Amino acid sequence: MKEPPRWLDEDAGPVVRPYALIRGRTRTSGEVFDLIASVSIVGDPANHDLEPEQQLILRAARNPISVADVAVELDLPVGVVRVLLGDLRDHGLISVTSPSETGPRPNERILKEVINGLRAL
Repeated sequence: MKEPPRWLDEDAGPVVRPYALIRGRTRTSGEVFDLIASVSIVGDPANHDLEPEQQLILRAARNPISVADVAVELDLPVGVVRVLLGDLRDHGLISVTSPSETGPRPNERILKEVINGLRAL
């Protein structure tokens, strides 16, 4: 008798679940979130039917948290987290602030001087 295909690799863990979690989508409905963008709660989740992972995101975002840190907290790939964050943003439950929106970025010349100074140590 032929053995059924394995959907679980013991070394890699579940393969299909993250893809199924976001219903096969690979992008959000809006802009792509930067890894260091800050996620904050802005809405009330009481009237929304949320997935467990989305509820975990809202718990993690009680205090502002980066997109990368959300992925670490949920132990999910960043692409999956970005789609989940996009859904939460579309429902008006979170805001995602890009680092370029928070203030000016350091001057490239200054960064090069810092690198050169560190190398000189």
